[in-house]
Amino acid sequence: MAEQTETVRRTPLSRERVLSAAVVLADVSGVEPLSMRKLAQELGVVPMALYKHVANKEELLDGMVDVIVGEVDTGAGGEDWKSTVRHRVLAARRILLRHPWARRVIESRTNKSPVVLEYMDAMIGMFRAGGFSVDLTHHVMHALGSRMWGFTQEVFDDSATAPAEIPPAMLHAMAEKYPHVMAIAMRADHDDESVVGQGCDDQFEFEFALDLLLDGFERLHEQGWTSRRRPAQR
Repeated sequence: MAEQTETVRRTPLSRERVLSAAVVLADVSGVEPLSMRKLAQELGVVPMALYKHVANKEELLDGMVDVIVGEVDTGAGGEDWKSTVRHRVLAARRILLRHPWARRVIESRTNKSPVVLEYMDAMIGMFRAGGFSVDLTHHVMHALGSRMWGFTQEVFDDSATAPAEIPPAMLHAMAEKYPHVMAIAMRADHDDESVVGQGCDDQFEFEFALDLLLDGFERLHEQGWTSRRRPAQR
């Protein structure tokens, strides 16, 4: 152990090494407890040594997002734009599921780094290569939203208290007051052939919505849709 620690200390510090270590720490403990001091301890250096590579925690988080985005498989995903986009989005989702903290960090970023811009540019390029107009692609990207990073905000939060954990009397009262919400919340189908793993409803819902969007994009593209043809608002 002492020999491994000494080896770590002798390894030259670099921005890449700092960011990789930060990602590993966040995977283990989450991003909230992550600090420059803890990161320096992990790397076997004094905290001041980190500031030669990242100015502060915000810059550290920006760099960690770059690491995550860089992990997404950008290889060819299919024979057409639709299968290629689907492959890329689900590849991004696999990465997000490996790094649960990343969603919140991505949502909190206000600046787009070159790595992030390159990813977005490639995503847009998939639709353009499929013959989509700039106009339609603009609206497609709005509709796709955070799904291109592999996540979306769900109406039904999986982290909420499960119905089985709620007292029967309370469940009965809620069912009377909110019958439609409870009918949906009590339904718990699982997809045994999920891309990521078995018994993962949120994965099924993610793919279900993604396919709905892609089918809709395809229909609008085939119709030659343009925003100039939108019905007048009343």
